[in-house]
Amino acid sequence: MKRKNIALIPAAGVGLRFGAGKPKQYVEIGGKTVLEHTVCIFQNHPSIDMTVVVVSQEDVLADGFQTAFAGVQVWKIGGRTRAETVRNGVAKLLETGLASADDNILVHDAARCCLPSEALTRLIVQAGNVEQGGILAVPVADTLKRADGGNISATVERTGLWQAQTPQLFRAGLLYLALTAENSDGVTDEASAVEKLGIRPLLVQGDVCNLKLTQPQDERLVRLLLNTV
Repeated sequence: MKRKNIALIPAAGVGLRFGAGKPKQYVEIGGKTVLEHTVCIFQNHPSIDMTVVVVSQEDVLADGFQTAFAGVQVWKIGGRTRAETVRNGVAKLLETGLASADDNILVHDAARCCLPSEALTRLIVQAGNVEQGGILAVPVADTLKRADGGNISATVERTGLWQAQTPQLFRAGLLYLALTAENSDGVTDEASAVEKLGIRPLLVQGDVCNLKLTQPQDERLVRLLLNTV
């Protein structure tokens, strides 16, 4: 049986750092919300079998979103943290039979709406059939400084350091196990949860265009990348 590739987009955050007065995934760029741009990436990729968006229970902006995209599931089961939101989404996929334990779950930030199709393909090809899963990432290019208050306390050796991106691809069973483990508190991404199980996920070359809309100044770059300036 063919292993399915299911995109899971956690979109339950409120985007306080972005300061738009609403969750940043609903900011409009070029006539579409950031979330719509992100969903389109997966809807248009031939290797993606299903796309699931997980929003908060109080999210009224998501109402009617599902009707705009055939085949997209929108679930109001978001948690207090990203990890909880992803865990709830994976749990429902398994409980409803929409995913088997052996299917691939590709968790992707709702605010990364410039993911190149080529990078997504690369992740599926290189990590889609390995037990440990894998993530998109890029080697750290800039010199890193450790801060002590407002001053530099040390320069950090960057050799071997990579900046994690998304999607992060793992088998549904493994991902659920990692996110429900007793020591899963404080994980910042899916890979870190899997790492706590003693597993070493694969690093797949990402793309600098796959930036995350976080600060207000990021919007200018996103508009350039989406050709909506």
